[in-house]
Amino acid sequence: MTIQPRREIARVVRRRASQLRRVSDHVRPTPPVDRVVDDAADYWTGRDADPAWEGNAHWRSGLGEEHWRTVGAEHLAIFDMFAKALDLPATPGVVVEWGCGGGANAVAFAPTAQEFIAVDVSADSIAECVRQLGMVCDTPVTPLQVDIRHPEYAADGREESCDTFICLYVVEVLPSVEDVKRILRVAERMLRPGGIAFVQMKYHTADWRPRAYKRDYARSLSTMTTFGIDEFWSLTAECGLTPRLVTLVPENHLDTRYAYYALTKDAG
Repeated sequence: MTIQPRREIARVVRRRASQLRRVSDHVRPTPPVDRVVDDAADYWTGRDADPAWEGNAHWRSGLGEEHWRTVGAEHLAIFDMFAKALDLPATPGVVVEWGCGGGANAVAFAPTAQEFIAVDVSADSIAECVRQLGMVCDTPVTPLQVDIRHPEYAADGREESCDTFICLYVVEVLPSVEDVKRILRVAERMLRPGGIAFVQMKYHTADWRPRAYKRDYARSLSTMTTFGIDEFWSLTAECGLTPRLVTLVPENHLDTRYAYYALTKDAG
């Protein structure tokens, strides 16, 4: 047997094995939500457990220089488009980034902010985000580590304290829809009247494959919780925010099926 047929056989075997895993994921019972939350907490606070962790947490060392810089630049461009369409101030004021990771978004948003609050479940990511910000601007930075099981505590004493709430590449890795609702309600509490939440989620389509498996957190973290585009729009309103605009990015250098929302907190 020549090398080429062997490689083709190996590719077929890997493809069939992947298909079998997906089928198995859909027929096995879904584990209790509490266990998925524990798995998520273990994953994001266990930096050394997965070689891909720094990439998943959007560290400079994990994404590589070009992609790391592109993440923040692309998101700032979308935010500026939303802000202009909604006639918002030219600068974002006090900014909270929920899920700051290694600072890929922070380095784009913080230089024009009045204050930047770096929120994450990982102390390592917060420290890295603060380090990266120190190299690009002198904006005051407040680190804020949160417990994935009790995100509401982050808003205690910070009600109506920020102008801009950023939450990017977070919704899809949350364990459940209820966890998403909790973060949206935190955003509503922390935003001042008239403030904006800039939130991204991963949308699903009629194709079943992008839907969340919820069996193995580390293997399925980027599709743990997905939504229909209109479904998420309605969910944000249920959580006290007013959906104003949405734009879709079907594919970029990181993944596919991204939807970005501009949500405001009513002034009255």
